[in-house]
Amino acid sequence: MANKALFHYQNGSVVSNKHVFGRPRSSAASQRKPISMPLLCGMMLFCLGMLSLFTGQMASNLDRYSQRFMKQSLFNLDENNRGPIDIWKSEYAKYFYGCSVRSATFPDAISEQSSNGYLLIAASGGLNQQRTGISDAVVVARILNATLVVPELDHNSYWKDDSDFVNIFDVDWFISYLAKDVTVVKRVPDKFMRSMEKPPYTMRVPRKSAPEYYLDQVLPILKRRHVLQLTKFDYRLANNIDEDLQKLRCRANFHALRFTEPIQALGQKLVMKMRQMANHFMAVHLRLEPDMLAFSGCYIGGGDKERYELREIRKRWETLPDIDAVGERRRDKCPLTPHEVGLMLRALGFENDTYIYVASGEIYGGEETLEPLKDLFPNFYTKEILANDHLKPFLPFSSCLAAIDYIVCDESDVFVTNNNGNMAKILAGRRRYMGHKRTIRPNARRLSPLLMERDQMDWDTFAQKVKAVQRGFMGEPDEMRAGRGEFHEYPYSCICEKPASDIIAAGNNGGGDGDHHQSQQFKENEGLRKRSNEEEEPVLGAKEDKDVFPD
Repeated sequence: MANKALFHYQNGSVVSNKHVFGRPRSSAASQRKPISMPLLCGMMLFCLGMLSLFTGQMASNLDRYSQRFMKQSLFNLDENNRGPIDIWKSEYAKYFYGCSVRSATFPDAISEQSSNGYLLIAASGGLNQQRTGISDAVVVARILNATLVVPELDHNSYWKDDSDFVNIFDVDWFISYLAKDVTVVKRVPDKFMRSMEKPPYTMRVPRKSAPEYYLDQVLPILKRRHVLQLTKFDYRLANNIDEDLQKLRCRANFHALRFTEPIQALGQKLVMKMRQMANHFMAVHLRLEPDMLAFSGCYIGGGDKERYELREIRKRWETLPDIDAVGERRRDKCPLTPHEVGLMLRALGFENDTYIYVASGEIYGGEETLEPLKDLFPNFYTKEILANDHLKPFLPFSSCLAAIDYIVCDESDVFVTNNNGNMAKILAGRRRYMGHKRTIRPNARRLSPLLMERDQMDWDTFAQKVKAVQRGFMGEPDEMRAGRGEFHEYPYSCICEKPASDIIAAGNNGGGDGDHHQSQQFKENEGLRKRSNEEEEPVLGAKEDKDVFPD
């Protein structure tokens, strides 16, 4: 049933997904045979094509028009006409693909000898925050015509991880993959450093600085001093920049940054273990570590003991103001509790035999906090459960542990975020780029009051309301808009719509499986993916518990 999802019209009639472009029939026309949208579009294209022969219009203009027409038909459906959706994958993902190939007009990188100098980068924060900084640093080096020195990771953050770039990422791959875009070296040559009269100049640029800022304020210093270090480099480049530079951002983030072989191998081993147990599995990033709760000022219901402990942890950040925990929750600034995450997922249609992988560090409250989620989803796994002794070499290094979680979450059929932190944003953007894999983010602003009132309604009513408030938070392609949020989360310049001719052909073939449309960029270079054969997948709302409220 999942592969032939039905779309319900307001008048109660149903059509298969190959008729999704059609309009609901009026009662007066109920006896007429409907004209399929693919046929209608084909007739329009034929007429426009004949017209173009006489007017001299280029075929590219026709294709652009048809793509706009198809996109409007696809995504401007009235909410009431959109029936149950497949909770495991997006019906519309097959119309888009990741596209970050450099354009023909993008010049090759300049050589080390011809560059304006060496750019040193000191990344900041945890693994995923540093990942954004590294991706942006590649683009900044390109803007400055600088030679990029392999970035230095943060050793002084809350996590106190002394891992270097080479311990987390495949440095040789990073250098070689970007060779045509930016010249990257492992270090400033010793001979050059010895010849310098002064140590490298150090500066911090404002957050989300435009390329013009780097050209006006940073480039003159780089040319004068030849070696320049930018510190605390996270989110220091504007969201909206030239499209060629945006695509470079994507190449750096989604392709050049590849984990080392030991990390990649263990991550893929955990993925295969999950696949051996179930054809589909879900990854949940709870983000309920003590540091996160303390820093955000959030509260998960642990009474005075919790308030005292989190207040003590919060003192580590001297500049943090007092925060109203209730107000932060209402403003969508706090994660849901594990119990609330479980209730949301059950309401969306995930059964209690669903296999879930929980990605997180130390959960505040430990097993007591996790118990309600385990009751709702007994097939509950973590890297600690799956990896056993294989995890021991990585235990002292929080960045390595975060990288393993990243791999499993990236490979999961469904990824559930529980806040809008760096890992959630980075993975959401990557999963959009890699084929709009289902990514669910709780609409906490509307879910929070609903969860607080759940005892006042039966289960069916609650589930219906949860599905309604989660519209627009399920990782559908139409959630992507130019300029929305952080580019790392919404990489709109790197998501392309498939040609209208392919869309029409797919419609004439009953939808097809769309696999032949997948970009070559979707296929990871390491070749470690091993997918299980897909089986029929449940449809949102097709089956759910009756009357009994899970607890």
